[in-house]
Amino acid sequence: METFENEILSFLPNKYGKVDDLISDIAKVHGELLFIHPFREGNGRTARVLANLMCRKQGFGPLKFDQIGNKEFDLYVSAVQNSAKKNYGQMTDFIKSIFRE
Repeated sequence: METFENEILSFLPNKYGKVDDLISDIAKVHGELLFIHPFREGNGRTARVLANLMCRKQGFGPLKFDQIGNKEFDLYVSAVQNSAKKNYGQMTDFIKSIFRE
């Protein structure tokens, strides 16, 4: 039986050819982790750390989570809810909006 780490990260390549592919994978991993809510506390922090590690591993800066205001937070919550339905479009758009090249 696969562990959670192997299952959720198994599809990630070591190097991405296109930034959009990286953003798409960050959106999937981030949305899924927040949806399954595996920890009693710290799910959001853990998901943000993992997303930033995915960026750093590919040579990019951390995502701009610190620039999320009330309006963006509502979109973020909606994106997490859509991730529960395996619809990652909103989360991809959200991650793209806070991505640093």
